[in-house]
Amino acid sequence: MDVARTVFGDRYELASQYVDILASRGVDWGLIGPREVDRLWTRHVLNSVALAGLVDDGSSVLDVGSGAGLPGIPLAILRPDLRITLLEPLLRRYNFLAEVVAELGLTDAVTVLRGRAEDQHDQWQVVTARAVAALPKLLGWCLPLVATGGELLALKGESAEQELVEGQGLLRSRGLVGEVVTASVDPEVAPTWVVRIR
Repeated sequence: MDVARTVFGDRYELASQYVDILASRGVDWGLIGPREVDRLWTRHVLNSVALAGLVDDGSSVLDVGSGAGLPGIPLAILRPDLRITLLEPLLRRYNFLAEVVAELGLTDAVTVLRGRAEDQHDQWQVVTARAVAALPKLLGWCLPLVATGGELLALKGESAEQELVEGQGLLRSRGLVGEVVTASVDPEVAPTWVVRIR
């Protein structure tokens, strides 16, 4: 895919290897629906790396409910400067992530952690979540994990604005500001709606 080649540059082969894993083992393990295979690049991988421009150089990033590794693994491939932790409570998904990170040679930059967000005590500069829960619930889980001066980047669908409205009370009570950012890697690729909370 031309857009992906442009976006990933010399890391394209690594990204392509990850897509192949998602299309085969990801489907076999039940982490990716068979109907998603044709849309892995556009709907999942490029959608995930649309976040890249919102993350400062050298940041520590926590990907909550990482599942098949989205957005954490594509972000780690594109941005080797980041220190990424993939957090996943389910053993099967945790095993998949650990296997994939090792296979792609990302163990220096990526840590796989088994557990739930509400049981974590560390903090990260950036916390990401994609298709995990409605925003008010997500805020409860993720805000304690965001370091002072850091931010939460929640990848949402077109309902992002509505979800932000529903989370306003909680944000106000904590003195936080939220906005919806439309991020895209290329005009040919549908944009990613990101709820950004600082």
